[in-house]
Amino acid sequence: MRVFVTGSTGFIGTELVKELIAAGHQVRGLTRSDAGVEQLKAVGAEVLRGNLEDLDGLRRGATGMDVVVNLAFNHDFSKFEQNAADEISAIEALGSVMEPGKLLVVTSGVGLASGKPGHLRTETDPPLVLPSIPRRPEAAARSVAEKGVHVAIVRLPQVHDTRKQGLVQWLLQAAREKSVSAYIGEGANRWAAAPLMDVAHLYRLAVEKTGQGVTTYNAVQEEGVSIRKIAETLGKGLKVPIVSLTPEKAGEHFGWMAHFVALDMPASSEWTRKALGWEPTGPGLIEDLTNMNYF
Repeated sequence: MRVFVTGSTGFIGTELVKELIAAGHQVRGLTRSDAGVEQLKAVGAEVLRGNLEDLDGLRRGATGMDVVVNLAFNHDFSKFEQNAADEISAIEALGSVMEPGKLLVVTSGVGLASGKPGHLRTETDPPLVLPSIPRRPEAAARSVAEKGVHVAIVRLPQVHDTRKQGLVQWLLQAAREKSVSAYIGEGANRWAAAPLMDVAHLYRLAVEKTGQGVTTYNAVQEEGVSIRKIAETLGKGLKVPIVSLTPEKAGEHFGWMAHFVALDMPASSEWTRKALGWEPTGPGLIEDLTNMNYF
């Protein structure tokens, strides 16, 4: 199949492009940098220069493709609302040139699924609709599906290796800056997680196996790792004290991240594993954090 991938030189995209090509697919990758051009050429991918804001470029990239995978998202949280709006516009632009029966794969998050504290999020849980959370990739994708395009929604947890770990990186940054690794209250709230290579493999399986309509997958290996365990591991790695903070003190320590640090976001992938034959085998989050080079 011919597959267009945005975010093709990013954390997940780099591994996905290699896996798609190894499986015999033809890949066109979107990149904004000279280094990205060289990276894509080196693995045998076609290159399209551009970015998520270049809607005409996105339309050119998606035209004639069997599958479009949208992995790109600007993680500059200082302009989160604008980035969320750009994501919606990008999904709409990509979908606008896709023919009925082709497949659009979009990226969401288990934290964007509805669920009260203690609820294990599943693939059937609807997405959150809150003014405080402007990201709406799933709604944008469902609008594309109305024209007959098949849609796969991949909900990500904290995707990790020994270099990057999703939101955990911000906990690490706060611990470095404050010289203390912290959690809130008892730290019993949990974040789901999955290893990078297994997540890239799931995307490839979604490309190859998704059928008609809209299908949601949870890319989860570990249903929930406690924030306290994460903070303890970071503290040991940095050799700094590990402390519990009251909710009132959390904002001062974590800044904008305080809201996320308090969230309980466990998730199941039981249905996804059966549907795709996906069996993650990589290391757990704590193992990767333990083996990370902190200095």
